[in-house]
Amino acid sequence: MHHRLQLLLLAVALLATTTHAQVLPTATPESVGMSSDRLAKIGTALQAEVDAGKIPGAVVMIARHGKLVYNQSFGYREKAANAPMTPDTIFRIYSMTKPLVSVAAMMLVEDGKLQLTDPVSKYLPAFKSMQVSVAATDTEFARITYGTASAVREMTVQDLLRHTAGLAYGEISQNAPVKKALQDAGIFKTTIEYDARDLSAAEQVERLAKVPLAHQPGAVWEYSLASDVLGRVVEAAAGQRLSEFLDKRLFKQLGMADAAFWLPSDKIPRLAQPLATDPATGNPIKLIDVSAPPASDSGGAGAVATASDYLRFATMLSNGGRVGDKRVLSRTTVALMTSDSLGTRILVPVTPGELLLGTPGYTFGLGFAVRQGPGVAGVHGSQGEFMWGGYAGTYFWVDPKEEIVAVYMSQATGPTRPWYRRLVKNLTYQAIVD
Repeated sequence: MHHRLQLLLLAVALLATTTHAQVLPTATPESVGMSSDRLAKIGTALQAEVDAGKIPGAVVMIARHGKLVYNQSFGYREKAANAPMTPDTIFRIYSMTKPLVSVAAMMLVEDGKLQLTDPVSKYLPAFKSMQVSVAATDTEFARITYGTASAVREMTVQDLLRHTAGLAYGEISQNAPVKKALQDAGIFKTTIEYDARDLSAAEQVERLAKVPLAHQPGAVWEYSLASDVLGRVVEAAAGQRLSEFLDKRLFKQLGMADAAFWLPSDKIPRLAQPLATDPATGNPIKLIDVSAPPASDSGGAGAVATASDYLRFATMLSNGGRVGDKRVLSRTTVALMTSDSLGTRILVPVTPGELLLGTPGYTFGLGFAVRQGPGVAGVHGSQGEFMWGGYAGTYFWVDPKEEIVAVYMSQATGPTRPWYRRLVKNLTYQAIVD
């Protein structure tokens, strides 16, 4: 009897584990209009890249019509230790943190605690009166000089969500005074990219508010520290730390078991590690340390997650704000977030698609790149699909028309990231046979 009870308890435990790990109901590709043989091309292509030493490994998950039809791991979680990649591997998702924080902000809009048109200074007074770094061409000496001017209007919450606040990244900005000011403030580091985890939230706001803007608010789309500032706005409006808000309102609601801003010691063995150097450039690869709580939660680059965690999140968006009986956002809010938020009044020198995929054809919504039409872009896809990626090689997209949700996770930085995103995307769409 005792033995039988033990077996029963074991069976219940296994069932609970399986249920917890299950992202979506599984199905054969053929049952949702896709080809198993054609999907297998993804594995063939990625394994060849692993074998050539170009990436350490990857996890790919693809769902169609609400059913998981592809879930494969390739290569190594940590090549130096000969540790194989597994489906439960945890990745530093860097800029794929931005959509999480964008959703957090829109939750607060739905709570009546934020409005998109609110000035950021309502929540962060230090941003009340900003200066703008203005470039001018010195024709006599054929050089660019810089001066400063007062911001013609305040940045808004909407500006933060769509990257039109005038903020910049030191790693990307071409504005020399802004780049230097970010470096002097300790926000842009030349030793490791996209890492300001050593600054408290208050320090980050105080220092960043003293850095001149790269553009007048609302004038130019430039990928920036806007999502980090948005995280501070979320904290001010919600009255709690960003990680705590996301954990309670998003991660736990969707069963994103490993999504967090740092990892306890028992989860560190599951953390994916990059190659020592980037095969494309020969430069050493340095990623953020997530083994201890940060001084502040970076809304732009600080989170970690598994592929299944992020698939849950993306599926929620695909379903108009819910997964199963868990509703996170209204359908109307998701529609707003995934619409064109740039229009014709905002300059876009480098388009979101060019930054993410190396191709035009995409505008920006409230936290995502959004495809403008079936053509123009040099990659498969549909009008209205939305997506984003991360510095360390991660990528996801949602295609409402084809009812596809896909996540690609790797820890491979460098200039080849757009190539891998296009590869996985193209090979997913060529597998559609209905």
